[in-house]
Amino acid sequence: MITEEERRAAADALLKAEIERKPIIQPSETYPNLELEDAYRIQALWAEARVAKGARIVGHKIGLTSRAMQMASKMTEPDYGCILDDALYNDGAQIKADLFIKPRLEVELAFVMGEDLVGPGTRIYDVMRATEFVVPALEIIDYRTEVPRAITDTIADNAAFGALVVGGRIIRPMDIDIRWVGATLSKNGIIEESGVSAAIMGHPAAGIAWLVNKLHAVGGGLKKGQIVLAGSFTRPVDIAKGDVIQADYGPVGSIGVSFV
Repeated sequence: MITEEERRAAADALLKAEIERKPIIQPSETYPNLELEDAYRIQALWAEARVAKGARIVGHKIGLTSRAMQMASKMTEPDYGCILDDALYNDGAQIKADLFIKPRLEVELAFVMGEDLVGPGTRIYDVMRATEFVVPALEIIDYRTEVPRAITDTIADNAAFGALVVGGRIIRPMDIDIRWVGATLSKNGIIEESGVSAAIMGHPAAGIAWLVNKLHAVGGGLKKGQIVLAGSFTRPVDIAKGDVIQADYGPVGSIGVSFV
Protein backbone atom coordinates (compact mmCIF):
# COMPACT_ATOMS: atom_id res chain seq x y z
CA MET A 1 0.00 0.00 0.00
CA ILE A 2 1.04 3.61 -0.52
CA THR A 3 0.11 6.75 1.40
CA GLU A 4 -2.82 9.05 0.59
CA GLU A 5 -0.31 11.77 -0.26
CA GLU A 6 1.36 9.46 -2.80
CA ARG A 7 -2.03 8.55 -4.26
CA ARG A 8 -2.82 12.24 -4.77
CA ALA A 9 0.57 12.81 -6.39
CA ALA A 10 -0.08 9.93 -8.80
CA ALA A 11 -3.54 11.29 -9.67
CA ASP A 12 -2.07 14.74 -10.30
CA ALA A 13 0.58 13.23 -12.58
CA LEU A 14 -2.06 11.40 -14.62
CA LEU A 15 -4.11 14.57 -14.91
CA LYS A 16 -1.03 16.43 -16.16
CA ALA A 17 -0.33 13.64 -18.69
CA GLU A 18 -3.88 13.95 -20.02
CA ILE A 19 -3.60 17.72 -20.39
CA GLU A 20 -0.13 17.72 -21.96
CA ARG A 21 -0.71 14.55 -24.06
CA LYS A 22 2.54 13.07 -22.78
CA PRO A 23 2.68 9.66 -21.04
CA ILE A 24 4.18 9.49 -17.59
CA ILE A 25 6.33 6.84 -15.94
CA GLN A 26 4.13 4.00 -14.74
CA PRO A 27 2.77 4.58 -11.20
CA SER A 28 3.85 1.03 -10.33
CA GLU A 29 7.43 2.04 -11.13
CA THR A 30 7.23 5.26 -9.15
CA TYR A 31 5.50 3.52 -6.23
CA PRO A 32 6.63 -0.15 -6.05
CA ASN A 33 4.21 -0.88 -3.19
CA LEU A 34 1.19 0.14 -5.29
CA GLU A 35 -1.75 -2.26 -4.86
CA LEU A 36 -5.18 -2.60 -6.48
CA GLU A 37 -6.87 -0.64 -3.70
CA ASP A 38 -4.38 2.19 -4.23
CA ALA A 39 -4.98 2.12 -7.98
CA TYR A 40 -8.74 2.51 -7.65
CA ARG A 41 -8.22 5.30 -5.12
CA ILE A 42 -5.90 7.09 -7.56
CA GLN A 43 -8.58 6.71 -10.23
CA ALA A 44 -11.19 8.21 -7.87
CA LEU A 45 -8.92 11.16 -7.03
CA TRP A 46 -8.29 11.77 -10.74
CA ALA A 47 -12.06 11.72 -11.38
CA GLU A 48 -12.66 14.14 -8.50
CA ALA A 49 -10.14 16.53 -10.03
CA ARG A 50 -11.84 16.31 -13.44
CA VAL A 51 -15.26 16.93 -11.86
CA ALA A 52 -13.83 19.92 -9.99
CA LYS A 53 -12.82 21.34 -13.38
CA GLY A 54 -16.39 21.01 -14.71
CA ALA A 55 -16.73 17.45 -16.01
CA ARG A 56 -19.61 15.21 -14.93
CA ILE A 57 -19.53 11.45 -14.33
CA VAL A 58 -22.24 9.90 -16.51
CA GLY A 59 -21.44 6.21 -16.23
CA HIS A 60 -18.84 3.47 -16.05
CA LYS A 61 -16.76 1.31 -18.36
CA ILE A 62 -15.67 -2.29 -17.87
CA GLY A 63 -12.39 -3.63 -19.21
CA LEU A 64 -10.58 -6.97 -19.33
CA THR A 65 -13.82 -8.83 -19.99
CA SER A 66 -12.15 -11.52 -22.10
CA ARG A 67 -10.21 -14.38 -20.55
CA ALA A 68 -7.30 -13.78 -22.93
CA MET A 69 -6.92 -10.17 -21.77
CA GLN A 70 -7.18 -11.20 -18.12
CA MET A 71 -4.43 -13.76 -18.55
CA ALA A 72 -2.24 -11.22 -20.34
CA SER A 73 -2.71 -8.84 -17.41
CA LYS A 74 -2.34 -11.60 -14.79
CA MET A 75 -5.85 -10.87 -13.53
CA THR A 76 -8.76 -13.15 -12.68
CA GLU A 77 -11.50 -10.54 -13.10
CA PRO A 78 -12.31 -7.40 -15.14
CA ASP A 79 -11.47 -3.84 -14.15
CA TYR A 80 -13.54 -0.66 -14.35
CA GLY A 81 -13.36 3.10 -14.79
CA CYS A 82 -15.70 6.07 -15.10
CA ILE A 83 -17.17 7.81 -18.15
CA LEU A 84 -17.15 11.61 -18.25
CA ASP A 85 -19.63 13.74 -20.16
CA ASP A 86 -16.94 15.69 -22.01
CA ALA A 87 -15.78 12.46 -23.66
CA LEU A 88 -19.11 11.53 -25.31
CA TYR A 89 -19.60 11.61 -29.07
CA ASN A 90 -22.44 10.71 -31.42
CA ASP A 91 -22.51 8.79 -34.68
CA GLY A 92 -21.01 10.90 -37.48
CA ALA A 93 -18.70 12.88 -35.20
CA GLN A 94 -15.42 14.34 -36.37
CA ILE A 95 -13.07 13.70 -33.48
CA LYS A 96 -9.76 15.52 -33.01
CA ALA A 97 -7.03 12.88 -32.96
CA ASP A 98 -4.71 15.14 -30.99
CA LEU A 99 -7.02 14.91 -27.98
CA PHE A 100 -5.37 11.54 -27.35
CA ILE A 101 -1.84 10.18 -26.96
CA LYS A 102 -2.07 6.86 -28.83
CA PRO A 103 -5.75 6.10 -29.37
CA ARG A 104 -7.23 2.71 -30.21
CA LEU A 105 -10.81 1.71 -30.88
CA GLU A 106 -12.94 -1.16 -29.55
CA VAL A 107 -16.42 -2.45 -30.50
CA GLU A 108 -18.87 -2.64 -27.61
CA LEU A 109 -22.47 -2.34 -26.43
CA ALA A 110 -23.60 0.40 -24.05
CA PHE A 111 -26.36 -0.16 -21.50
CA VAL A 112 -28.48 2.82 -20.40
CA MET A 113 -29.90 2.22 -16.95
CA GLY A 114 -33.65 2.63 -16.47
CA GLU A 115 -33.45 2.37 -12.69
CA ASP A 116 -30.91 2.35 -9.89
CA LEU A 117 -29.11 -0.95 -9.37
CA VAL A 118 -27.08 -1.93 -6.32
CA GLY A 119 -25.48 -5.12 -5.00
CA PRO A 120 -24.71 -7.44 -3.46
CA GLY A 121 -25.79 -10.56 -5.30
CA THR A 122 -26.65 -8.82 -8.58
CA ARG A 123 -27.07 -11.24 -11.50
CA ILE A 124 -27.53 -10.98 -15.26
CA TYR A 125 -31.35 -10.92 -15.04
CA ASP A 126 -31.19 -8.06 -12.52
CA VAL A 127 -29.13 -6.06 -15.01
CA MET A 128 -31.53 -6.84 -17.86
CA ARG A 129 -34.53 -5.83 -15.76
CA ALA A 130 -32.89 -2.55 -14.69
CA THR A 131 -31.69 -1.61 -18.20
CA GLU A 132 -33.88 0.70 -20.27
CA PHE A 133 -31.94 0.68 -23.55
CA VAL A 134 -28.96 -0.98 -25.21
CA VAL A 135 -27.09 0.83 -28.00
CA PRO A 136 -24.06 0.11 -30.19
CA ALA A 137 -20.95 1.88 -28.95
CA LEU A 138 -17.29 2.41 -29.76
CA GLU A 139 -14.79 2.99 -27.00
CA ILE A 140 -11.65 4.96 -27.67
CA ILE A 141 -8.98 3.70 -25.31
CA ASP A 142 -5.89 5.76 -24.54
CA TYR A 143 -3.09 5.15 -22.06
CA ARG A 144 -1.48 8.01 -20.18
CA THR A 145 1.40 5.85 -18.90
CA GLU A 146 4.50 4.34 -20.47
CA VAL A 147 4.99 0.61 -21.15
CA PRO A 148 5.18 -2.06 -19.88
CA ARG A 149 2.07 -1.56 -17.75
CA ALA A 150 0.97 -3.45 -14.68
CA ILE A 151 -2.76 -3.82 -14.10
CA THR A 152 -2.47 -1.27 -11.30
CA ASP A 153 -1.21 1.27 -13.85
CA THR A 154 -4.20 0.69 -16.11
CA ILE A 155 -6.70 0.93 -13.25
CA ALA A 156 -5.13 4.13 -11.90
CA ASP A 157 -5.34 5.49 -15.47
CA ASN A 158 -9.16 5.20 -15.40
CA ALA A 159 -8.96 1.77 -17.05
CA ALA A 160 -7.51 3.48 -20.16
CA PHE A 161 -10.82 5.20 -21.00
CA GLY A 162 -10.45 7.87 -23.67
CA ALA A 163 -13.89 8.54 -25.14
CA LEU A 164 -17.21 6.95 -26.09
CA VAL A 165 -19.13 7.07 -29.37
CA VAL A 166 -22.77 5.90 -29.48
CA GLY A 167 -25.01 5.33 -32.49
CA GLY A 168 -27.02 2.75 -34.38
CA ARG A 169 -30.43 1.53 -33.23
CA ILE A 170 -31.70 2.09 -29.71
CA ILE A 171 -33.13 -1.24 -28.58
CA ARG A 172 -34.73 -2.54 -25.41
CA PRO A 173 -32.76 -5.32 -23.72
CA MET A 174 -35.36 -8.02 -24.48
CA ASP A 175 -35.97 -6.98 -28.11
CA ILE A 176 -33.23 -9.30 -29.35
CA ASP A 177 -30.85 -11.88 -27.91
CA ILE A 178 -28.06 -9.46 -27.04
CA ARG A 179 -25.60 -12.32 -26.63
CA TRP A 180 -25.55 -12.62 -30.41
CA VAL A 181 -24.99 -9.08 -31.61
CA GLY A 182 -22.30 -9.28 -34.27
CA ALA A 183 -20.21 -6.44 -35.64
CA THR A 184 -17.44 -5.65 -38.08
CA LEU A 185 -15.02 -2.77 -37.59
CA SER A 186 -13.65 -1.12 -40.73
CA LYS A 187 -10.87 1.44 -40.99
CA ASN A 188 -10.60 3.38 -44.25
CA GLY A 189 -12.82 0.85 -46.00
CA ILE A 190 -10.96 -2.28 -44.85
CA ILE A 191 -12.45 -4.64 -42.25
CA GLU A 192 -9.92 -4.85 -39.42
CA GLU A 193 -11.90 -6.74 -36.76
CA SER A 194 -15.13 -8.64 -36.22
CA GLY A 195 -16.75 -10.25 -33.21
CA VAL A 196 -19.91 -11.24 -31.38
CA SER A 197 -21.14 -9.90 -28.06
CA ALA A 198 -21.23 -13.34 -26.37
CA ALA A 199 -17.42 -12.98 -26.19
CA ILE A 200 -18.03 -10.58 -23.28
CA MET A 201 -18.00 -13.07 -20.40
CA GLY A 202 -20.64 -15.20 -22.16
CA HIS A 203 -23.24 -12.40 -21.95
CA PRO A 204 -22.80 -8.59 -22.19
CA ALA A 205 -24.77 -8.11 -18.96
CA ALA A 206 -22.44 -10.41 -17.00
CA GLY A 207 -19.74 -7.76 -16.69
CA ILE A 208 -22.29 -5.20 -15.54
CA ALA A 209 -23.53 -7.55 -12.83
CA TRP A 210 -19.90 -7.96 -11.74
CA LEU A 211 -19.46 -4.17 -11.72
CA VAL A 212 -22.55 -3.58 -9.58
CA ASN A 213 -21.29 -6.03 -6.98
CA LYS A 214 -17.81 -4.47 -7.00
CA LEU A 215 -19.27 -0.99 -6.59
CA HIS A 216 -21.39 -2.19 -3.68
CA ALA A 217 -18.20 -3.18 -1.86
CA VAL A 218 -17.11 0.47 -1.91
CA GLY A 219 -20.55 1.90 -1.15
CA GLY A 220 -21.62 2.57 -4.73
CA GLY A 221 -23.92 1.33 -7.47
CA LEU A 222 -25.44 2.31 -10.79
CA LYS A 223 -27.90 5.19 -11.11
CA LYS A 224 -30.87 5.66 -13.40
CA GLY A 225 -29.75 7.26 -16.66
CA GLN A 226 -26.12 6.22 -16.36
CA ILE A 227 -24.31 4.66 -19.33
CA VAL A 228 -22.33 1.46 -18.83
CA LEU A 229 -19.88 0.14 -21.42
CA ALA A 230 -20.10 -3.64 -21.15
CA GLY A 231 -16.67 -4.47 -22.57
CA SER A 232 -15.11 -5.06 -25.97
CA PHE A 233 -15.81 -8.03 -28.20
CA THR A 234 -13.02 -7.21 -30.66
CA ARG A 235 -9.33 -6.55 -30.35
CA PRO A 236 -8.39 -2.85 -30.26
CA VAL A 237 -7.56 -1.17 -33.58
CA ASP A 238 -5.02 1.66 -33.80
CA ILE A 239 -6.39 4.95 -35.10
CA ALA A 240 -4.76 8.18 -36.25
CA LYS A 241 -5.57 11.52 -37.81
CA GLY A 242 -7.24 11.03 -41.19
CA ASP A 243 -8.80 7.65 -40.40
CA VAL A 244 -12.46 6.99 -41.19
CA ILE A 245 -14.11 4.33 -39.03
CA GLN A 246 -17.26 2.34 -39.71
CA ALA A 247 -18.70 -0.21 -37.27
CA ASP A 248 -21.49 -2.30 -38.77
CA TYR A 249 -23.76 -4.07 -36.26
CA GLY A 250 -26.09 -5.50 -38.90
CA PRO A 251 -29.75 -5.27 -37.80
CA VAL A 252 -28.75 -3.08 -34.85
CA GLY A 253 -27.37 -0.35 -37.09
CA SER A 254 -23.95 1.20 -37.56
CA ILE A 255 -21.60 3.88 -36.27
CA GLY A 256 -19.35 6.06 -38.41
CA VAL A 257 -16.74 8.51 -37.15
CA SER A 258 -13.69 10.24 -38.58
CA PHE A 259 -10.52 11.50 -36.93
CA VAL A 260 -9.28 14.92 -37.92
